[in-house]
Amino acid sequence: MNAPAAESKLRSKLHSKWLARERESGRFYRYAAIGAGAALLVTATLSALALSRGAAPGTLLSPPLIALLLVANLIPAIVLMVLYSRRVAMARAEQGGLGSGRLHTRLVALFSVIAAVPTVLVAIFASLLFQSGLEFWFSDRARGMLENTVQVARATYDAEVERVANETVTMSGDVAGYLKIVSIDDPRFLEGFGRQVLNRNLSEAVIVNVGPDRVVRSIALVNPYDRPLDKIITPDKIAAVARATSVPVNSSDRIGALTRLDYGPGTYLYAARVFDPQFRQQIDRANAVMSDYQALLTRSRVNQIRFNAALLLGALIIVGLAIFAALALADRLVRPVGQLVAAAGRIEEGDFSARVPVSNNEDEIQTLASAFNRMTGRLEEQTGALKSANTQLDTRRAFIEAVLSSVTAGVVALDAQNRILLINRSAEALLQQGEGSIEGTPLAELSPDLDDFLHGDQREANVLVRAGSGQRMLAVKRVRYQEGAVLTFDDITEQLSDQRRAAWSDIARRIAHEIRNPLTPIQLAAERLQRRFGSEIGSDPETFERLTGTIVRQVGDLRRMVDEFSNFARMPKPVFRPENVHEIARQALFLHEVAHPALTFAIAPPSGDFEMVCDRRQLGQALSNIVKNAVEAIETRASRGEHSLSGDRVELKLRRDGGQLVIDVLDTGIGLPEERERLTEPYMTTRVRGTGLGLAIVKKIVEEHLGEIAFLDRPGGGTHVRIAFDADRLAEMDIAPADGGDTGEAPDDEGTEA
Repeated sequence: MNAPAAESKLRSKLHSKWLARERESGRFYRYAAIGAGAALLVTATLSALALSRGAAPGTLLSPPLIALLLVANLIPAIVLMVLYSRRVAMARAEQGGLGSGRLHTRLVALFSVIAAVPTVLVAIFASLLFQSGLEFWFSDRARGMLENTVQVARATYDAEVERVANETVTMSGDVAGYLKIVSIDDPRFLEGFGRQVLNRNLSEAVIVNVGPDRVVRSIALVNPYDRPLDKIITPDKIAAVARATSVPVNSSDRIGALTRLDYGPGTYLYAARVFDPQFRQQIDRANAVMSDYQALLTRSRVNQIRFNAALLLGALIIVGLAIFAALALADRLVRPVGQLVAAAGRIEEGDFSARVPVSNNEDEIQTLASAFNRMTGRLEEQTGALKSANTQLDTRRAFIEAVLSSVTAGVVALDAQNRILLINRSAEALLQQGEGSIEGTPLAELSPDLDDFLHGDQREANVLVRAGSGQRMLAVKRVRYQEGAVLTFDDITEQLSDQRRAAWSDIARRIAHEIRNPLTPIQLAAERLQRRFGSEIGSDPETFERLTGTIVRQVGDLRRMVDEFSNFARMPKPVFRPENVHEIARQALFLHEVAHPALTFAIAPPSGDFEMVCDRRQLGQALSNIVKNAVEAIETRASRGEHSLSGDRVELKLRRDGGQLVIDVLDTGIGLPEERERLTEPYMTTRVRGTGLGLAIVKKIVEEHLGEIAFLDRPGGGTHVRIAFDADRLAEMDIAPADGGDTGEAPDDEGTEA
């Protein structure tokens, strides 16, 4: 059967099923549409009647009622939109040959529910929230609160006006009494006049006289007056005083009053109190707000209806957009899905040449079609490829096993639990401790030393392991893969032994050259003294003979000591120059910080000038060795699964203590062994990969710098190494020229203090 025929048959089946289901459900959906339309008509009519009823200005509909009307109109409208969109989806599916249209209707229903439910909830919430706000702000309590606020401000202002007027009238009587006792020019009057103003809580007062020429003249005043009197005390005010006890004289920043003064004709008293100009502006603003509120109150019912109508319209638009998006998405999804179903049927029948059209749109459908075509194109090819791959796997396994069995290096493959999956002959000969296969055995049971290395962070290291023939030094490399790791190692025990023997032989020759040569002249000189002057010593010849004999014997002992000390490397003679020890320490710390980013390195203080006469290279080597031991101690602790409360941390501290420069190196590693006094001995080590010479070299350098080294326990766990240098004595060994230059040459052996 060809592809078009199969696709046509599938479409016919789908269309037939769709017609049957459509006949069964058509009546239900028709009745549902009629019911939704009738419900919408009824709710719209009831809403119009409820909203058109007359009401007093500022009267609002209750929030539950308006929300109920909103929901009652919204839900039937949404139902009608969904039902209509269903008919559109069915028609589009039938016209486009896209199947029964069930996916269209499901997508429309899904998108409609997704859009309608939150839309209705948000509309209800927004309506209730808006109604609650309107109900509060247009309630009698809110209106009364605003009116009371304005009245309080007005009453406060009016009370102050009345108080100033009363105080002015009362003060007029008191001042008139003063003028009957003393003259107006008397200082006592001025003092009494000022006290009247002060005691009555007034800001200013003026006694004026209006002559026949109608000119206002001030007779006495309290506080300088900064306004023209003729602008304040006008003829209208004077005429008003004749008809009343007092006349208010107010301005933007003062509350004042004018009254008569019993001191001759045309004499008046003006008093005022200064207040904040913003007080009057606030009263004006309160009046304006009250007017605006009254205007808004008359429009509150209209605004309420408009807002809820906007909510209804917005909700319908959102649902309509969701339905439109669902229809477009359904068209886009159904067409390629139908094509995939037809092609899958052909593949089920054994036709692997089935293909589906690939659209130009770079979307998931295009990706699915492309992947389907690639799948059908490669199914037959992969069936044959699987058989070929199995044959190649068997061949490769045999080849790998042959290669591994022939190489001299040990190879061990481990799984995620560090159990041995594969081991070659060389590794098996080294690690196997008994009879039987060791595949599947945990590595920790065969070699705890290799297991410790595997739990560390290093990829390459020299590991000292215990085997049946004794301890062996292995150069181990580790490669991790997704499900485990592969260890490869070479036995370098003999190689290291040869290197050590060659190194110590060379050291012995150097020591013989440096020390034995001067011993010979000393011995010859002592023997010559015995022969030449032994018979000439008259006083105490026995002592002379004993002393020269002691020299000869000690020289012989020194020769033997040199032979015994040939196992220890002699460091080059230090070149003492002024150096900044902080910089040397920081560089030594930086090298390990780069190599071990997972650890925390700190130096205290972060910067500083700690100058001391020393050999920069040797001191840097010593500090680097100590920091290296600290890092290895932390790694050993971590590989054992132990944790430190302080974290993985190496601290280097510098400080001056009198004439000494003290360097403290602290770490959070495994701590010191019991035989800590032997740590600086050659070949003394507590680590599997250690050589035992690091701390011996450190001690040698420290001693040649006139210092001391001590090994202490760090509080909280770990090691504390303390080095103390006698900076004052080292300053005497400075070989730099007086101008501060660097000669670049070491001093001669002769005359150098040991």
